[in-house]
Amino acid sequence: MWKKRLTQIFIGVVTLFIAYVLYDYFLVPVKVLEDDKIVVAEKTEFGIVADSLVVHKSEVQANDNISSILQKYTIDSRTVDQIVRKSDTIFDFHKIRPGDPYTVLCSNDNKQTVQYFIYENSPVSYIVYDLRDSVHIHYIQRNVDKNIKTISGEITSSLWNAMTNAKASPSLAVELSEIYAWTIDFYSIQPGDKFKVIYEELSVDNETIGLDRILGAWFYHAGKPYYAFYFAQDDAGDYFDDLGQSLKRAFLKAPLKFSRISSNFTYHRFHPILRIMRPHLGVDYAAPRGTSVHSIGNGTVISAGFAGGAGRMVKIRHNAVYSTTYMHLAKFGSGIRNGAHVTQGQVIGYVGSSGLSTGSHLDFRFYKNGKPINPLKVESPPAKPVKKEYYSDYVRLRDKLRHQLDSIK
Repeated sequence: MWKKRLTQIFIGVVTLFIAYVLYDYFLVPVKVLEDDKIVVAEKTEFGIVADSLVVHKSEVQANDNISSILQKYTIDSRTVDQIVRKSDTIFDFHKIRPGDPYTVLCSNDNKQTVQYFIYENSPVSYIVYDLRDSVHIHYIQRNVDKNIKTISGEITSSLWNAMTNAKASPSLAVELSEIYAWTIDFYSIQPGDKFKVIYEELSVDNETIGLDRILGAWFYHAGKPYYAFYFAQDDAGDYFDDLGQSLKRAFLKAPLKFSRISSNFTYHRFHPILRIMRPHLGVDYAAPRGTSVHSIGNGTVISAGFAGGAGRMVKIRHNAVYSTTYMHLAKFGSGIRNGAHVTQGQVIGYVGSSGLSTGSHLDFRFYKNGKPINPLKVESPPAKPVKKEYYSDYVRLRDKLRHQLDSIK
């Protein structure tokens, strides 16, 4: 008799459990908003115990603001105002960007009351808004790991494509072009040029988030190898060659990035508009309209205005010997006027087609003692080398990195 009674009790308990599960599954509504992804919570989300919460994941859309985002989850305007005011010294919500991810954790019941709102403002940080009682805000920095990586490749069309073919971040191409800006003209690289790079890659939770720094590089161009080693002295780091000379020079090799040369320096060129033979004492860089044009060195603007066939033109005196001219600009950079001081790399204008021009390009001219010279053949004196008191430390680092570079296949 007691066995029959025990069996009845067991069946009753199981029946009640199944009924509870079915009620919870079928009768408790789950809100699914447009652009949301409802996920089954793991034990934690952003360090929050979430196995009993409903998790919404989404991204900021075009024209979203913090109010429109929060009100989708029935957060009242008073709470929204508190969130914005309390965030004032932590995060400026005017800076939210389309594509930034956010997560909303809601109670798992009919009301689905928001418990937490988490906004990921960067790959390495996020802000947690605890809304369970009053508004509490926590700014969290993720642990970032640095991993040393190596890569090598050969140019077939462009450095950018070579990086892509080697399954590396194209941002490495930008970094390399900046490191070698004073020694290699990247508009003249050609098939057969090669490179090897040792660099630090940043990752969060085993996911790559970007490039930190190139530690060492080797670039083979025009039959000559160029080494670059990162070395810090007096709390400031820079890149030096295998002899300890700085890779920086008084002038950049070119005034704009990732373009192509459409016309070289020559004393005998057929002018496409005037239809006559005449000298072209500069280099034309074909580039999209609006491309930034940079001063190749520190100096003073001695002319900024419309100059007939040259269109909008900026002329810069760098010192008593050298000056440069930038022609056919669409417009001038901020603050560029006669007498303005500029620094190396500063934007002085934007590529256009003003004046006598058949298309969007920059006509760049270089003068030495008032005489035009070929910008592609300018030899610029090096900046300061590694200091004597640090040279032995540099040699040890250089030898280590050079050995690593030479061993990369």
